Amino acid sequence: MFNQPQQPAYQAPIFTMESISVEKMNKILRLVYMWMGLGLLTTALTAVIVANTPALFQLAYAPGMGIIMIIALVGISIALGVGVTRNWLKPGMAIAMFFVYAVIMGFALSAVVLLAQIQPNAVYGAAGSAAALFGAMTFVGFTTKMDLSRFGFFFTAALIGLVVAMLINIFLQSDAFSFIISVAGVLIFTALTAYDTQKIKEMANNPAIQADGSLAVKVSIMGALSLYLDLINLFLFLLQIFMSRD
Repeated sequence: MFNQPQQPAYQAPIFTMESISVEKMNKILRLVYMWMGLGLLTTALTAVIVANTPALFQLAYAPGMGIIMIIALVGISIALGVGVTRNWLKPGMAIAMFFVYAVIMGFALSAVVLLAQIQPNAVYGAAGSAAALFGAMTFVGFTTKMDLSRFGFFFTAALIGLVVAMLINIFLQSDAFSFIISVAGVLIFTALTAYDTQKIKEMANNPAIQADGSLAVKVSIMGALSLYLDLINLFLFLLQIFMSRD
């Protein structure tokens, strides 16, 4: 009678070691950007709450509180780095420390919420520009064939120079020098975004990290903190530039 159409033979999906490695790398990268996003959200919500709570706002800007917050932020950064490197820090503790860091940063940046009511163009312009630069340099970090790790020493030296210049300007109080510092800060953290992105991508592709779920979480937290700081600093230096134009 009628010939039945032949069913195509079933072919099982082919999984190669390379495809499995890429899948594991992408999983770690998703964790990095998830933690980063949650950290930024935590900082933003904290800043809004503090700015709208007089008692908390007074606490955030009480004499000496700025130094205390700086010490706390630096201490958490060092503890995370040492804890992950020497493998004594548990994933849950690393996550908790990251969110404590984000909350403290929210306290420190709460004045930006009030500034947005006074100079909205400067704040939103800086935020939009920072997001655009961050996105562009993230793409560069993922796609470039150039080994950016060879510039690590220069980035470290540039950061030290930037901090020294900022300390000097505390005493000089020079608007022109402040503008130069802000431009330099934007350039440095724009480049660091690409550098950190490539470094995180390489770590996520490390078989030893992929094979250890606990280590993968801790590495993703460190990666998220690096990118979080790149974006925050980009925003703050751009904000200085936008404010000087208003």
